Amino acid sequence: MSKQSEWPGKVLALVKGGNAAAAIAQIKVAPTVKDLQQLQAAIEKAQIKGRWRNVDLAIEENLALLAAPRLHRSP
Repeated sequence: MSKQSEWPGKVLALVKGGNAAAAIAQIKVAPTVKDLQQLQAAIEKAQIKGRWRNVDLAIEENLALLAAPRLHRSP
């Protein structure tokens, strides 16, 4: 059984506090796709989805970036 990450709750607190810029900065450096998905679910559960469109957009963009296969070159 894996431990639940604290990151989504902390970012949700930033969003609820109205500090969208800090929340977006944290979303851009999200640790994992799972954390972003948990944040997205928490925002929907708190019924604040759509209130800060730029936060919703940042979550969607970073989910796509983290979920995409990595392109890399050989060393």
